[in-house]
Amino acid sequence: MPLNHSEIRAQFPSLSVVDNKQPRIYLDNPGGTQVSKRVIERMTQYLINCNANDGGKFRTSLDSDALLAEAHQAMAALLNAPSPSEIVFGNNMTSLTFSISRSLAHLFKPGDEILLTRMDHEANISPWLQIASEYDLNVKWLDFSMETYRYEMETLSQLLTNRTKLVAVNYASNALGTINDVKTISAKAHSVGALVYVDAVHYLPHGCTDVQDIGCDFLACSPYKFCGPHQGVLWGKAELLEQIQGYNVRPAMNYLPTKFETGTQNHEGQAGSLAAVEHLVWIGKTMAQEYHEQFAGYSESTKYIYSAMTAIKDYEEKLSYRLINGLQAIKGIKIHGITQTEQMHHRVPTVCFIHQDYDSEEIAALLAEKNIFVWSGDFYAIEIIKKLGLDKSSGLVRVGTAHYNTIEEIDIFLEALANL
Repeated sequence: MPLNHSEIRAQFPSLSVVDNKQPRIYLDNPGGTQVSKRVIERMTQYLINCNANDGGKFRTSLDSDALLAEAHQAMAALLNAPSPSEIVFGNNMTSLTFSISRSLAHLFKPGDEILLTRMDHEANISPWLQIASEYDLNVKWLDFSMETYRYEMETLSQLLTNRTKLVAVNYASNALGTINDVKTISAKAHSVGALVYVDAVHYLPHGCTDVQDIGCDFLACSPYKFCGPHQGVLWGKAELLEQIQGYNVRPAMNYLPTKFETGTQNHEGQAGSLAAVEHLVWIGKTMAQEYHEQFAGYSESTKYIYSAMTAIKDYEEKLSYRLINGLQAIKGIKIHGITQTEQMHHRVPTVCFIHQDYDSEEIAALLAEKNIFVWSGDFYAIEIIKKLGLDKSSGLVRVGTAHYNTIEEIDIFLEALANL
């Protein structure tokens, strides 16, 4: 059965907000999604009923510990992680990556190589450049084709050597929308003994993310990109997390995941992250039964989550078709990213473009006057912006849908853009 959009949209209070008789149209989702009632209620109830530090003998602390354990379990189900002890919560993906990069740096020697990509968000570039500078590591770059907006696997094979110790790659581009073959990249990296760190922040809201199937060593994501609160989550293989040093205070427990969850955590944020996963379970149970058999070999929670994500991916591809076809019909628009219908499964519903007659920032401002929310700029994807030759401009206009958006909203956006 198709997604029931009246029911889905009813879960998001912000979707009913109206300003000066104009409803809000949220097409800024690549920068962060709206949150469901479940998230708001989970966070509120945490603060009312179990707002305490962990490890206490009293009721609020015990209840807090139980809920935080449930949040770790939910994220493990979302990622098909072997154990919730492999799930590390933090302030955001960037902070977690800076932290884990310093831990991993102790495994490397001067002259070792790390491989970065020209398609990544700076959160998966700057931490590695910093340790390369501090530990005298050599940096190589995997570029993407301006014709296909994808990586070339042959080029990857040429870049990898027995000195390559780490490959950092994005699952999907937050600017181009390209979905990258992280499973093949992981296998090629492992063939030369390199570790693989995957930034899945931009992919996870749009498809099944299975760390065991990918075969990577670390994977990071952000609940606020899939209808949760501002949090970061890192998954790592237990044997690697056990091996490397965690940066924490001396009294902290040196076991997983505590050794990497530095200081007092955002407990209410973890409660909200749990609710974001519960939202997906609800969709999987009630609206995606046709996919249950496909994921019968997984745990019950993961089966429902992946059924939901498959239904969401199918629906969002329809939004992408409408969005891209509509943009291509507007004079002066140039899309940077995959546009071919037969290649649509290689992209997420994030579309960036420029207009020959308008500055990107100007377009975002004009649309905002109509209560249509889009982003302009570089989106911290500065390597992409430089390659596109837009580093001296206001960058790209970025439009991105979530599963609560509708075809009607896409059409309103396209009409507004065509009539600037």
